[in-house]
Amino acid sequence: MPGHDIIVVGASMGGLEALRALVSGLAEDLPAALFIVWHMPAESYGLLPELLQRVSFLPVTNAQDGEPIQLGRVHVAPPDQHLLIEAGRVRLTRGPKENRFRPAVDPLFRSAAYAYGPRVVGIVLSGALDDGAAGLRAVKKRGGLAIVQAPQDAIQPSMPKSAMKYVSVDYVAAAHAIGPLLNHVDRVEVVEQGGLPVSDNLQIETRSAFEDNALAAGVLTLGQPSPFTCPECHGTLLEVATEDLPRFRCHTGHAFSIQSLIAQVSASIEETLWNSIRAIEERMMLLQHVARHLQAAGDAAPAEQLLAQAREAEQQAQLIKLVLLRRGTTAAEPPAAV
Repeated sequence: MPGHDIIVVGASMGGLEALRALVSGLAEDLPAALFIVWHMPAESYGLLPELLQRVSFLPVTNAQDGEPIQLGRVHVAPPDQHLLIEAGRVRLTRGPKENRFRPAVDPLFRSAAYAYGPRVVGIVLSGALDDGAAGLRAVKKRGGLAIVQAPQDAIQPSMPKSAMKYVSVDYVAAAHAIGPLLNHVDRVEVVEQGGLPVSDNLQIETRSAFEDNALAAGVLTLGQPSPFTCPECHGTLLEVATEDLPRFRCHTGHAFSIQSLIAQVSASIEETLWNSIRAIEERMMLLQHVARHLQAAGDAAPAEQLLAQAREAEQQAQLIKLVLLRRGTTAAEPPAAV
């Protein structure tokens, strides 16, 4: 019988240190395949495999779409692509962003739970906000194991804490202790027959990540329409029907945890305010430009009227800037960068 031979790992802010500590403790004869998602910007160079290879006994590579799953290998999600798993092979897609990221942790975890059920080990490492909590719950519901980096060991403990809040985890350990732990649990045989069933929600959300048409996949059956709109595409958000883990998804497939939705809305408000400042300042400069032409032509009175409007516009822009400065930075997590 197989063991826990499909290991999925999610990390974000502070994740590089945690990932290096984890892979450095893996045995070179580990009978499992690892899949890693680390939040990164689309324009990054995808150097994570090179950095992890320096401390790993196992080969570490950027995942390739369609490649077979190989035990004893570490597959890393490349920038701007979801890393997913089908039975026997690796998939890369540019499906809708989840929790503001592509790659995101939840799609990887869900696809692994869907394809391999109790053979999966899900691991949530350091990171801000709460990506990974819903995916780790899917792993547990299909009979897999859940491991979380100890919050006091994480540079950013929000992701581990969220996972522990919503999932009955099996192990909580420092990052450097997770590798040796995997060397043990991956050799424990797993009984696959009679495993926990695949829920309709898991099937629908997994299909959405595989670039299937989310509407055709049945996304509208996931929950009830909410009064909120998707910050990505401005469609209506459905509140996904879950027990105590509030999540939202639009009909095009974008998905948000409650924390990531708040962060994205906050970022959208800030962007809107900066756009307002830009528009007001452009109007101010145009008024000043026309006023100078009027002054050169000897039309002093209309020029002064335009300059008064320009001064009013400048005051408006300063007021909005003051609001932005008093708000401070948004709740949005800066993307990790290698």
